[in-house]
Amino acid sequence: MKRDEPDKRAGESPALQMTLTSCTACPRLAGFLAAAHGRFPDYFCKPVPAFGDENPRLFIIGLAPGLHGANRSGRPFTGDHAGILLYETLHAFGYASRPVSVAADDGLILAGCRISNAVKCVPPENKPETDEIKRCNAYLRAELAAPPPGAALLALGLVAHKAVLMALGLKHGAYPFGHGAAHLLPDGRRLYDSYHCSRYNTQTRRLTRDMFHAVFQRIQEETPCP
Repeated sequence: MKRDEPDKRAGESPALQMTLTSCTACPRLAGFLAAAHGRFPDYFCKPVPAFGDENPRLFIIGLAPGLHGANRSGRPFTGDHAGILLYETLHAFGYASRPVSVAADDGLILAGCRISNAVKCVPPENKPETDEIKRCNAYLRAELAAPPPGAALLALGLVAHKAVLMALGLKHGAYPFGHGAAHLLPDGRRLYDSYHCSRYNTQTRRLTRDMFHAVFQRIQEETPCP
């Protein structure tokens, strides 16, 4: 195992998170982060760890940090357009203490929900390469060990959907991606799919507020409270 790659047997823990935020296993991403730090010295500019409840009923997986969003703030979907609809929805369904997420120290709390990304570092043009997704997948695998049986997993977009299946050792063909789809997994959890709440998808109305809320409504109807 390379020095900066995660131990695939590790669970999500402070030690794992410390390893994550110092990871430089992907040369292209590490170089892009270093360049971004030079341009924006006040930005977080590290691999972004998961955020939220450590024992979630709902675990949300996005694509990767945005340059001026999570890469700036250090918290997933915080400070960029993609977080607008997500946090408004989380608040509407009782997962978030407030509907807007602007900074890692803004006091927002998630209850019963945790958020992460398939790739933890901001990629150039928001496009991670296949090898980078695979290399980062060990971190996601460790994160997915935390949600209990019966918890819901929500993949935002095809890349996140495939990353979840990879982390769980499942074949993509058996669980096809589709907005609003739900897949019963062998461990008893359900994987739900939604289009990503990106600026492009929301502005072109490929994903509307009603469409996004419908996914969360179904999750709450099918996911038992502890």
